[in-house]
Amino acid sequence: MNEPRISLENVTRRYGALGHAGQEKVMNEPMIRFENVIKRYGALTVLDGLDIDIARNEKVCIIGPSGSGKTTVLRVLMTLERINGGVIRVDGEPLTHMQKHGQMVPASDRHLRRVRSKIGMVFQHFNLFPHMTALQNCMEAPVSVLGLPKKEAEARAAELLDMVGLGDKKKHFPIQLSGGQKQRVAIARALAMRPKVLLFDEVTSALDPELVGEVLNVIRKLGAEHDLTMLMVTHQMGFAKEFSDRICFFHGGKIVEQGPPEQLLGDPQNERTRQFLSAVLEAK
Repeated sequence: MNEPRISLENVTRRYGALGHAGQEKVMNEPMIRFENVIKRYGALTVLDGLDIDIARNEKVCIIGPSGSGKTTVLRVLMTLERINGGVIRVDGEPLTHMQKHGQMVPASDRHLRRVRSKIGMVFQHFNLFPHMTALQNCMEAPVSVLGLPKKEAEARAAELLDMVGLGDKKKHFPIQLSGGQKQRVAIARALAMRPKVLLFDEVTSALDPELVGEVLNVIRKLGAEHDLTMLMVTHQMGFAKEFSDRICFFHGGKIVEQGPPEQLLGDPQNERTRQFLSAVLEAK
């Protein structure tokens, strides 16, 4: 694909009014921090005291067996699920809590919306509006959530669709697009909100094998050209090795092992990690 390079807005712009010391403090904060996070569904504990820091602009892949808590990490970040304990911080601010009268209290809806607006998510099954064109899908949230004028939202959406190689599909409805094209529209739609963090939940698992490459190429481009913190749940081990700065292996709601891709995939230290990787490689 020969998409033009597009500069997303500088993710640090909102810190411009801070003094040097304040700006340095903010920039030294991890972009995402889980502190002893617990998530239960009834008697089932899905996240079991999870602690993890993800640095600004870091690319992290999460791997692990079904039911290990991988997707739940993304869902609690998007506040699609409420946690039962611990604190999540995004861009130095608590997500699920807020400061009130010197104490941490559960976050208000307004606070949740504001902090969550820094995060975009691309889902496994696209989740596009079937009655809207590709362009309209990418315009909807900037207009309805951010209050962006329609003309500006349309220009932004068109630019992003060009970036993902779909400039000629702006007026197409989802039913007229292939699975890979739908997923690229979904990526453009997430970027239209100008997030600082982009989450990917098994974004290639619903695609025919020959369409996987076109979506992964867009993600490669984003990682290489733009300042985005990216967190990806995937079973694409080859892509995880090439793309990520770090891979985290989840089991039983905890990180059992983590490290640089070459180390974790090439010389895993934990027996459960070795078993999982062996099973994944044998299945191919």
